[in-house]
Amino acid sequence: MTEGDRLDALGTEQARPELADLDLRPTLELVRLMNAEDAGVAGAVAAAAPAVAAAVDAVTARLAAGGRLIYLGAGSAGRIAALDAAECAPTFGVDAGLVVACVAGAPSLGAASEATEAAEDDAAAACADLRAVDLTSADALVGVSASGRTPYVLGGVELARSVGCLTVGVSSNPGTDLSRAVDHAIEVLTGPEIIAGSTRLKAGTAQKLVVNTISTLVMVRLGHTYGNHMVGVRTDNEKLRRRALRVLVEAAGVSEAAAREAVDAADGQTRVALVMLLTGCSAEDARARLSAARGRARQALDQNPPPNPPPNPPRHPPRS
Repeated sequence: MTEGDRLDALGTEQARPELADLDLRPTLELVRLMNAEDAGVAGAVAAAAPAVAAAVDAVTARLAAGGRLIYLGAGSAGRIAALDAAECAPTFGVDAGLVVACVAGAPSLGAASEATEAAEDDAAAACADLRAVDLTSADALVGVSASGRTPYVLGGVELARSVGCLTVGVSSNPGTDLSRAVDHAIEVLTGPEIIAGSTRLKAGTAQKLVVNTISTLVMVRLGHTYGNHMVGVRTDNEKLRRRALRVLVEAAGVSEAAAREAVDAADGQTRVALVMLLTGCSAEDARARLSAARGRARQALDQNPPPNPPPNPPRHPPRS
């Protein structure tokens, strides 16, 4: 079987004969049809839950030891991954370099708004993009490809494995090259699209759900939430300041006035303000506690800070 035949045989590439008159149907019927198709995505993701959970735990271990989460993708998959990476820092208050994305044709986040589909066949470009972000053995690489055979993604995974990275593959077909190449395979089988081969539809929705789950739960496991509260939320605008106050009122059980006073004393740092409110300590002591606990609010509540808190481990260990 040729590579073209293999591509044609993928479930995500199949046309559905019963939809041959799709363009002739009433708009309301089309809306309901797409909604019904999308409703099945959650079930497909649920079926992959054990694989997703295993990947979350493995990625968490890498980041806890000082590594990063690096997404790799092309086309729609790459843009979805880039969006997820961009949202982690403002949501959880982590360094912007902790979660990054390399996208075929435009390794920066500019690819999120620019179609560069022709670049997905360039496996060597993935290696260059990963070297440009200083890939190391400490990192975790998540390759995203609906087909599971995108050369750009496979080339990057091969490089990542050669340097000792943890590798995860997210695809929408069973038994793919990507699944065979990675440590953790996540296959979310969404089936043929209503527009044949347009994997920006159900497959794209599944990819968004999976990468969102991975990044969110890794941050939870790393202690960047307190319960279900975003304690790393930044107070850069009025909406976020109101959100920070609400977090403190609910998580610390204090009045809004007390929450506002703590946020001001903490220079707008919600996590610091929370530790202050729950322990009665000063902003300086709260920062020391958080430094010793590597930013984990719950752990910061359970220990007394040493005189000189140990520094965080380096994010980029020296190359061997």
